[in-house]
Amino acid sequence: MKHSRQNPHRVPFWLRWLVPAVLVVAWLAIAGIGGPTFGRLSEVSSNDQASFLPAGAEATEAQDWQAKFRDSKEIPAVIVIESDSAFTPAQLGEAAAIKGKLEELKAGSSVIGPIPSKDAKAVQFVVPIASSDEVKNVIKEVRDEVKASAPEGMRTFVTGPAGLTADLVSAFGGIDGILLLVALGAVFVILLVVYRSLLLPIAVLFTSVFALCAAILLVFGMAKLGWIQLNGQSQGILSILVIGAATDYALLYVARFREALTHTTNRTAAALTAWKAAWEPILASGATVIIALLCLLFSDLNSNKALGPVAAAGILCSLFAALTLLPAMMALLGRTAFWPFRPKLLPEEEREPEFVTGLEGQRGLWRATGTLVSRRPRTVWVASVLLLVVAAAGVLQLKANGVPQTAVILSASNAVDGQKALARHFDAGSGSPAVIVTDQAKAQDVLAKTKDTDGVGDAYLVADSGAPVIPGAPGAATKPAVRDGRVLINATLNDAADSNEAENVVVQLRTELKTIDSGALVGGVTATALDTNTTAQRDLVTIIPVVLAVILVILMLLLRSILAPVLLVASVVLSYGAAMGVSAVVFNHIFGFPGADATVPLFGFVFLVALGVDYNIFLMSRVREESIKHGTRPGILRGLGVTGGVITSAGVVLAATFAALGVIPIMFLVQLAFIVAFGVLLDTVLVRSLLVPALAYDIGPRIWWPGKLGRPDADAAGRELPAAPEPETAEAGIR
Repeated sequence: MKHSRQNPHRVPFWLRWLVPAVLVVAWLAIAGIGGPTFGRLSEVSSNDQASFLPAGAEATEAQDWQAKFRDSKEIPAVIVIESDSAFTPAQLGEAAAIKGKLEELKAGSSVIGPIPSKDAKAVQFVVPIASSDEVKNVIKEVRDEVKASAPEGMRTFVTGPAGLTADLVSAFGGIDGILLLVALGAVFVILLVVYRSLLLPIAVLFTSVFALCAAILLVFGMAKLGWIQLNGQSQGILSILVIGAATDYALLYVARFREALTHTTNRTAAALTAWKAAWEPILASGATVIIALLCLLFSDLNSNKALGPVAAAGILCSLFAALTLLPAMMALLGRTAFWPFRPKLLPEEEREPEFVTGLEGQRGLWRATGTLVSRRPRTVWVASVLLLVVAAAGVLQLKANGVPQTAVILSASNAVDGQKALARHFDAGSGSPAVIVTDQAKAQDVLAKTKDTDGVGDAYLVADSGAPVIPGAPGAATKPAVRDGRVLINATLNDAADSNEAENVVVQLRTELKTIDSGALVGGVTATALDTNTTAQRDLVTIIPVVLAVILVILMLLLRSILAPVLLVASVVLSYGAAMGVSAVVFNHIFGFPGADATVPLFGFVFLVALGVDYNIFLMSRVREESIKHGTRPGILRGLGVTGGVITSAGVVLAATFAALGVIPIMFLVQLAFIVAFGVLLDTVLVRSLLVPALAYDIGPRIWWPGKLGRPDADAAGRELPAAPEPETAEAGIR
């Protein structure tokens, strides 16, 4: 039996069936172990804001000292019972009886209260919650008890740090199910439209889901060993990033596999040919994102530092799934994967045509785009740059210096409503005092200075029992608690603990108290938020240059050029600026957000720049491949045409998956979802489709400087090209 010219050597059985089958079974085993682990991530996840701080932050040092004054890690819950009119003596008696019922719950140490408000329309209790691990369940019990025991017709709230943490945990609850279903559903619909096949989208989704299972298993292990600190934000981003990245890599491989099937009837040979063509850009793309994410390890903020390895682990698993599981499935399925629109074998003379303009064989949208780029390259790239610059001007409206914790949760929140009730009747900072650690010998001076500070409603030394020190009062604590020569002062602020005004008071306290005691520390909820924002802004300045330098080096190694990588990085940075500018306008004037989390610009930068470079890697690696065969300018048009559909599809998929983050009612995730989704679409449609090809076409062979392709005598594009033909109008759309 003669073998066809397309397959001169018979592929051995072990390569045709055994290796693909073993790879699929191995990934099934990984998914079988990693899938059930998804529901256990909450065991190793924490949403405590203080735990995100760097070790050197003053709030962290104050927190460490504060722990020496108490036996457990307690966070306060503030109970507010509110009435439209003044409490009667009978109602005050009913409210006072709640204290005993709260103590019976054994949620924490002794309950403080009831404390009546000056207008007599509200009372409050402070309940230290013993453990933040089960805070959601404990707060639910407290809320149920207070609601059942409060005088009839009164409104009840459980707020403070514990109440807000519980509502934050509830808001993150959709990450385990809703987010994943929305993301996978969006990807499946897009893949159905792109491939017009049922089997292939399922194979690609299997690749993404199995990659996510592997990533979850890896992240769970790292968190369990204490190597990383996982939180709800990282968990949500992990799911989205893995699904989006794995699907993108799969789209690139499938495109090369489909192309290979037009050259051979042997499915194994096609799978191997596609793998050889796709592994370098996929590996370069994955390595770029992984290294960019690992640059977050340079962050001083623990939440940023934690996201780096978590997200990098996700990309690593996506990379391996796209280069092992998907090729194995394609090798087993062959043309059947594309049913009912199976790729046809091309006649031999059509497989490696000689390109003159680079537009030969192209149709529809990408032929029209290539024609525009070749006829008016300078006009196209200059207009694109101007459009991006105008959009980037909106970044001047960005208010990324943090938002009140009460604004973080976008859904209904009893704790947020409670903070408003607290502010109506008490000092707004009640239940979340500023915590001052000072030398015992200077305690009275520090206390006096604290009380005299504008914005401080009250301040007192803390006794061993946790109660205020009241010298000379019968039955009251008369001596402060002392640990290693230091004492603790609680200062109740006039403004809400999560407000900008309260942060300004903390800054003032830190400045003025150090004139009395240079070792004085100011911590607490407000100080934690202040230090988080300050550190996040410092990280932005530190990490951005590192990420850009790393990406630039990788692109230079991949493209064997200096000029092209510099221009590619510049285009992506400009695209990032435009995305942030448009986002700022949308946040301020459409969504009506009070501002943005201080970490939003950094996360937006890391994802947009790394992922934006991804698409340029897909494009320019193919352009370089085609340039070697046909010359730079024909290679640019050929590369644009053959990658246009797959890269645009990949961009739409990634934008859709990140947009799915918007279903979680957390401001940070909603903002990140919009920034990345809009930025990816902008980069895909404008930067990669018009700006980069037009700029490269205008520069010509010099784009590869100082590599061999940059020499005019080594490039067919140095010759005069015939005019590009008019675009065909009979067909349109992505091909």
